[in-house]
Amino acid sequence: MKTVLLTGPIGSGKSAVSALLRERGIPVYDSDARTKRIYDRRPALVRRLEQVLGLPLRTPDGKLDRARLAARIFADEAARESLEAIVYPAVRQDFLRWREKQQGVPFVVLESAVALAKPLFDSVWNVAVLVTAPEAVRLQRVMERDGMEDAAVRARMAAQQIPWERAQVVLENNGTPEALSQAVEHTFFDKNSYLCKL
Repeated sequence: MKTVLLTGPIGSGKSAVSALLRERGIPVYDSDARTKRIYDRRPALVRRLEQVLGLPLRTPDGKLDRARLAARIFADEAARESLEAIVYPAVRQDFLRWREKQQGVPFVVLESAVALAKPLFDSVWNVAVLVTAPEAVRLQRVMERDGMEDAAVRARMAAQQIPWERAQVVLENNGTPEALSQAVEHTFFDKNSYLCKL
């Protein structure tokens, strides 16, 4: 099964591209959503994170306190690396199981902001599509979407040390929804596109 890695910095519009692909019947693995599901279904994993990071990470109902975890890992590179060593292998395994279930489609999509920088995921994708937009546009999108302050968004942007140049295809998302729809059509479905020639 051919796998497209859909990636890009925070606020670039990966989710909007994913929604357009789903409308065309393409299965999309949302890494963020699936990771949350893994946390919810594997309490032992959360307990392991608490041990390694040295702080409680559960809400009173026993669920992962995502805000507390995010505050820690975005402020502490060593903590982020510890989390990745525990969580990313579980995400990779979950993706491979998910991909095995997909049938009758030309390709599947792995949506992930970080996979391009993680050798653990190199063997699971065939081509990487980078969704991009100017920093000012991305900043405004995230502030409006998540209700975050300017400084908090910039901190998350700075934490994304990703080798974007590894992507083979760039999809610009700095215009209208109609322009994005056309770009998705051309990038993923045009018979002369890079992806369709693979």
